Amino acid sequence: MIKDSTILGIDPGTNILGYGVIRVEGGRPHYVTMGVFDLRKLRDPYEKLVNINAGVEELVAEYHPDALAVESPFMGKNAQVVLKLGRAQGAAIIAAVREGISVHEYAPSQAKIAICGNGLASKTQVAMMVEKTLGIDIDPEYLDATDALAIALCHFYQSSNPFSSSRGKGDWKSFIASNPDRIK
Repeated sequence: MIKDSTILGIDPGTNILGYGVIRVEGGRPHYVTMGVFDLRKLRDPYEKLVNINAGVEELVAEYHPDALAVESPFMGKNAQVVLKLGRAQGAAIIAAVREGISVHEYAPSQAKIAICGNGLASKTQVAMMVEKTLGIDIDPEYLDATDALAIALCHFYQSSNPFSSSRGKGDWKSFIASNPDRIK
């Protein structure tokens, strides 16, 4: 069972960045908060990065997460979009690393599979499953925040899975070495 912890999930973006915080207690995830940084009014791309970094620093100071789970940029049709997402991701990661928080990166499809069982699930489907999993109601304007909660939940599921590659090699030898009390 995963120890009690707090996970900050980030859905990076340079116009809208979503964040979500869950608390794991007794092996179960619980909703703490979610929201977005709306950066659309800022024109200077570097000012956006400073705001992302400062905003994530504030989240870290307020919620004291044990882990940062961040969505990795994916290659779409436009390489410039990937570059911008990578910069936003980096600004968020730096805020966590400075505080000694472990960082874990998940592909969008990996989070969708963890939450919905379908790597091609829509934002609406992800939101619906996050609502059901955490027992909350989500305003449709916060779909980027819902994605961030999904990333945090994905990390929870990966961390609590004894065969997950995020916990080691993902093989029996690693499992046995990590769980000697479970071998008879």
